[in-house]
Formats: sequence, C-alpha cells, structure tokens
Amino acid sequence: MKLRFNLSALLAFTALSYARKHHHHHHNETESAFEVITLEAVDASIQAQFIPFGATALAVNVLDKDGEYRDILLGYDEPTRYTNDSNYFGPIVGRYANRIRNGTFTIPISKNAEGPNPFEVVKNEHDGVNTLHGGEVGYNERPWTILNRDNHTVTFALFDSDGFQGFPGDVVSAVTYTLEENSVFKMSIRAIASNSTPIMMSGHHLWNLEGYKETQDLDGHIVQFNSSHFIATDGILIPTGELIPVEGTPMDFNEPRSIGEGIPETEGSEVCGTGCIGYDNCWVYDENNSTEPAFSMWSINSGIRMDVTTNQPALQIYSCNGIKGDIPIPRKASQGGPDTFYENFSCLVIEQQSWIDAINNPEFGIDQIYGPDRAYNWEATYAFSIFEDGSG
Repeated sequence: MKLRFNLSALLAFTALSYARKHHHHHHNETESAFEVITLEAVDASIQAQFIPFGATALAVNVLDKDGEYRDILLGYDEPTRYTNDSNYFGPIVGRYANRIRNGTFTIPISKNAEGPNPFEVVKNEHDGVNTLHGGEVGYNERPWTILNRDNHTVTFALFDSDGFQGFPGDVVSAVTYTLEENSVFKMSIRAIASNSTPIMMSGHHLWNLEGYKETQDLDGHIVQFNSSHFIATDGILIPTGELIPVEGTPMDFNEPRSIGEGIPETEGSEVCGTGCIGYDNCWVYDENNSTEPAFSMWSINSGIRMDVTTNQPALQIYSCNGIKGDIPIPRKASQGGPDTFYENFSCLVIEQQSWIDAINNPEFGIDQIYGPDRAYNWEATYAFSIFEDGSG
C-alpha cells in the first residue's frame, strides 16, 4: 500500500510515531491528557487554555470595551469534567462531525446509503437511530498527543485506527491552535487517511461574548453572515437533501440582527427538530473566498466582536437550546460560577464545517471522501476586536 502524505501530515505522523515509541518517558497518559496548556499572543491581547484530551479549548480571554479581559468560552473549571461530556464543550469533533443518517454510508456515496457495501458506524443518538460527532468515542473523547508547543501555539495529533467506531482506514489528524497579535485565534486541522473514508471535522466551541457578565440571554448578540439557504432536516435533524431559502424566515442573517431575539421567532417552525425552539442548523455560505470574514458576531453589551474567516463552505449554529438539561451545569468561576448555571439559549456553538451528512446526500455535490491522494484541510481564523456603536 503506497501512502502519499502531504508534508504537514507526514510530520504529524512521524512525530506521533516518535511520541508513541517514547511514551514511557511521559507521565501517566490520563494525567497528561488533562495537563492545562496556556497560550498568549505576543502583545497579550488574547489568552487561551487547552488540554490534550479532545484537543479541547477550555478558555479564551479577550479584551472588552473597558479594556478588561473576559473569558468568552463556556466550559468546566475541573479539566477531568471534559470526559463523557454530552454537551461537547470546546473539543475537536470527528472523524465525522454532526449526524450520519442511520449511522450508515457507502463509498462511493449513495442516497441514504442505498448503494452497495455499506459501512455501519456506532450509533450514539436517539437511542441508536443515528451517529453524532463520530460515534460513542469520537475525537472529543480521545487523548491527543502534544506534537509541539511554545507560548503562542500548540499542535495536538491523533491516530485513529481502521475500523474504530466502524470507520474505514487509518486517519492521522493534527490540530494547531495559534494566538496572534491583535486578538487573533487561529485554528487549523489537517488529516490524511490510508484508505477512502469520510472526514468532516470542526471545533465545537460554545461562545458567550459577554462572559455572562451583563445578561443570561443572547438578545445583545448581533449576528451577520451571507447565506441564502439552510439545509432542510427532519424531526431529528437528519438532512433530507433539500435546501430551504432563508428569505422571510427567522433564518435570515444577511443583515445584522439579534440572534437572541430571533430564537422565539422559530417557534412552530421546528427548524431545530420536533417540538424545538431555537437554532440547530447548517447554513450554506453564498460564497466564501477564505480572505474576507464569512461570519461576524458582536455583543452590544461587552463590546466584543468576532469575525471568522474560514475555508469551509458551511456553518452550523446551535443556540444552546437544551444545555441546562436535567442536571444544570455550574458556570466557570471566570463566568460567575459555580453557584450559577449555564441557561438554555445563553450561548452559541458556531461550527465552520462542510455540508452536514453530504455522505448520504449525493445531490449536495460535496466530496467528503478523503484518502492517500487527498488530504483534509480545515482552516478558521477568529479575529476579535472592539465593536463601536454604529460602525456595524
């Protein structure tokens, strides 16, 4: 079997093999998987924390309109709490983000996996109806290896073996987080596979640009991105293969508007599933040139603005509709916890990604099958700044 790696993947693979061979020099794996790595930009404009487990981001601190740092990423104060986290607070999700209809696909792909030689992957949602974020043990539940790090950047790598969770082919992934001057948070994910396999990854970060200081809702969060269509889904959020125009619906963010105020407008439309209010949807960017911001959001309360530039063609937004659950989650100390809780509709997951479940919807025309001759490359840059009233 001849593997043609691109350089970054080859480096990742080499370093990973080295790390595995020399593992006895390291601490106990579970211990080191929760080692907190703190990064800071050279100009101290942004600071963030990560752990190897799930290649998870724990905190992102940026300056607000008063020049004070705010932690704008939801999470847990205790790093080991990130295990068995059904809310997916801050990790990399993979090998395949979002949902796979019936946990089944074919290669080459076919409509609803009706073609020959189906692959069945572990189903972990709706009592075994479908797969979510890579199965029972997704990339968020794996200890990644630290490849390299300094004060400003860290790279984590993961070896995912052929057949694990039912996916074909070995996959080596490397994710790099970098903090740059002027409050820039860069993320890059690279992967290479030994055989044809679907790959779709993303960072699953839950944001609140107020850091829970002023309010418990998203009314002060203004969102803007250019998208004419979102992907139609059924009652359990499985894509049907159709696109729905956003015009005249609460799904239209072509002009800046409050996403918090949009949440009650979704009532009755069930865009986020049967009986659901809020957003849990994938929008297709009208055009994405990787150089101009594809997505912008700002808080009129904290003055913090986020502009996202990405090479990805689509965007999943989840408005934390069910985050409170039966057992409320204490907020981090940096966000007023632990005697306060993360409320429903108080945060946004913003995932830059490809079209969801394209592997069961050939009509999308999106090729998510990767292998030795085709490496996977995901990029996103989150640039933070101060929103000045009226400047939009």
